Amino acid sequence: MNSKQKTRSVYSTEQGRLCPQCLRGVASCVCGVDRPTHQGDGIVRIKRETKGRGGKAVTVIEGLSVAPKELKSIAKGLKQKCGVGGAVKDHNIEIQGDQRSVCKTALEGLGYTCKLAGG
Repeated sequence: MNSKQKTRSVYSTEQGRLCPQCLRGVASCVCGVDRPTHQGDGIVRIKRETKGRGGKAVTVIEGLSVAPKELKSIAKGLKQKCGVGGAVKDHNIEIQGDQRSVCKTALEGLGYTCKLAGG
């Protein structure tokens, strides 16, 4: 199997951006609500933010291209593993505190490629 057989199209000049599940144009996608809401490059970025939170640290996980229901279940599992609260906002998962290492090992265990982003 060569490298061309392993890759899948993500854009077509005739249809535009393609759905990763059904491989149809996004406008004619049949996946409905199960379609991933956010398309990324396949790398999950985990960063620590304090801006706009009164100096308190929050771990932000972005780049998960999954359906909203699955995103909520992943967030729930991460919150339980870390023992803290959190939320899903704008297709990102926010976990209270600096939990980058715990989240990275948990997401890698689920099969995602993760990167620690930021400082």
